[in-house]
Amino acid sequence: MADYQQMDMPEFPKNGKNIIIGVVVFIILIIVLFKSFKKIDGGQAGVLFRLSNGIDTENTYNEGFHIIAPWNDLIVYEVRQQEVMEKMAVLSSNGLEISVEVSAWYQPEFATLPKLHQEKGQSYLQRVLVPAIRSATRSVIGRYTPEEIYSTKRDAIQSEIYEETKKIVDKQYVQLNEILVRDITLPATIKTAIESKLKQEQESLEYEFKLQKANKEAEKVKIEAQGKAEANRILNASLTPNILKEKGIEATLKLSESPNTKVVVVGGKDGMPLILGSN
Repeated sequence: MADYQQMDMPEFPKNGKNIIIGVVVFIILIIVLFKSFKKIDGGQAGVLFRLSNGIDTENTYNEGFHIIAPWNDLIVYEVRQQEVMEKMAVLSSNGLEISVEVSAWYQPEFATLPKLHQEKGQSYLQRVLVPAIRSATRSVIGRYTPEEIYSTKRDAIQSEIYEETKKIVDKQYVQLNEILVRDITLPATIKTAIESKLKQEQESLEYEFKLQKANKEAEKVKIEAQGKAEANRILNASLTPNILKEKGIEATLKLSESPNTKVVVVGGKDGMPLILGSN
C-alpha cells in the first residue's frame, strides 16, 4: 500500500479568537459612532427623543453636528419663515358667496419646538395653522358687504384676519408673521353691478365738485363787484367841487414845471386851468 504522508494543518493562533472579537467590536463601534453623528442644516432645528424618557422638552438643538446615542432619535424641523396659501369660499354679511385666497407667513417658535413636537407633531401646519386661517377669514369676511370688500375695506380685512389668526395660534407654539389677502373674487354679476354703482357715484361727485367750483367763482365775482361799487361810492362822496379844483391846481403846477409845457391859462371851464401846448 502506498504510504500517505500526513499533511501538517496550520496552527490556529492562541489569541486568534480575541483578534476576531476585537475586529468585530471595532467595526460595531465605528458603525455606532457613525450613526451617532447627526447633522442639522441651516434654517433647521432639532428635537431629541430619548428611548429612556421620551421628548427632551428643555432643549432645542441648533444647526450643526451633534452626537446622539443611536438608540435615541433627533427629529429635524424647518424653523425659518415659510408660506402657506389657502383658497376658500366664504359668505359676506348678506350671504353672498365670495372666493378668497389668503397666504400666511409663519415659522415654529424655536424655544418651544419640543413642545410643538410633543403636542402637535410635524403635521402642525394642518392641525393648527390652516384651520385657524380658515376660521378667522370666514369670521372677518362675514362682517362686510360685497361693496365694502371690493372697494374700500381690503386693508382692514387683511389686518383683522391677521389679528384673529394670531390670537388662535399664539398659544400653539407657532409664530405668525403676516397675513396677505392675495385675491378676492366676487360673482361676475355682482362685480358688474358694484362697478356701475361706483362709476355713477364718481360721476356724481365730479358734477358736485364742478358745481361747487362754479358757485365759488360766481361768489368771488360778486364780492369783487360789490367791493368796487363800495369804493366808487366812497370816492364820489368825498370828491367835492372845491377838492376837485384843488387837485386840478396841484396837477397844473406840476405840469407847468415840465419842459414840454409852453402856456398855462388860468380860468378855463369851471374855473379849472388850461394847458396849451406848442402845437
